[in-house]
Amino acid sequence: MLTLYKYEGKTEEEAINNCLEDLQVEKENLYINSYEEAAKLFKSKKVIIEVLKKDDIIKYIKEYVNEFASKFGITINSEVRIQEDIISIILISDNNPILIGKDGRTLEALQVLLKQSILSATNKHFKVHIDASNYKVKKQKNLEYEIKKIAKDVLKTKIEVKLDPMNSYDRRCVHNVVATFDNLQSVSYGETPNRYVVISYKED
Repeated sequence: MLTLYKYEGKTEEEAINNCLEDLQVEKENLYINSYEEAAKLFKSKKVIIEVLKKDDIIKYIKEYVNEFASKFGITINSEVRIQEDIISIILISDNNPILIGKDGRTLEALQVLLKQSILSATNKHFKVHIDASNYKVKKQKNLEYEIKKIAKDVLKTKIEVKLDPMNSYDRRCVHNVVATFDNLQSVSYGETPNRYVVISYKED
């Protein structure tokens, strides 16, 4: 479990200074949530801060990945970077086919589970991106290439094209590619997991 540290002071600045002095870390390595506690009889109001250390979150993620790896009987090394509210995780495994899964499904499932686990442990929403051996990067480049071909066909024939169901990440990629073409539009239809995109011609 992650440790949630609490400090108080007459002001937020005082509470943060108390925290920094105690934990011996830089402020940019912390996530801080502050709130005021109303004044009580014979007591003045005070500010309370709740603090999470980024290093603790990184350690939590690495332990989660190691536990996941042990269940699958494989070895996974992880590199974790946190920038603002975005967590990027690069995985290196001795068995990528098992880690990635068919069409990236295992990797996608791990991302969803880890995101939910971090939310439960921190009560804070993070965007979590997981990749292994540049699988998602290569997949995105291939997808962009295919969508550009389809987009050019739609421009030429003016016949709309319905794509196969995709996850939200891939649909966003499709929308971004189509947006670079004049006289084309892309719209998502249906419900997850069968949500799909239609690319169609539009007049000026």
